[in-house]
Amino acid sequence: MSPSQILVTLAGLALAIFIAWFFWFAPKGRTQAAVGAGGRQEVAVTVRGGYTPDVIVVKAGQPVRLTFTRQESASCSEMVLFPDFNKNAKLPEGEAVSVEFTPDRPGEYGFHCQMGMLRGKLIVE
Repeated sequence: MSPSQILVTLAGLALAIFIAWFFWFAPKGRTQAAVGAGGRQEVAVTVRGGYTPDVIVVKAGQPVRLTFTRQESASCSEMVLFPDFNKNAKLPEGEAVSVEFTPDRPGEYGFHCQMGMLRGKLIVE
């Protein structure tokens, strides 16, 4: 291999490592749910190329309302699924849609679109 081929190969490897770190391993911010009327924990989630926020912290045993607003037309983001809570919702573009449930035990629970490309995490403490 010539020196330029080695350099290009190393640069490509470094870029692949950076991309993997950025999308899967970089630390993410956590959003604590605000307690609203009646003790319900509430968080507004924007759907545009992903979920914002994508890591949500709530307390076990208290009702949760997550309100999703889809701001894109990609077909992947048409639904949100909470398999551990047997909940899902269709997300029409531009409309606020609430998903309500009461997590009964602590743990980390994933939520995602129907294709599994958009992902988030609910942390129950």
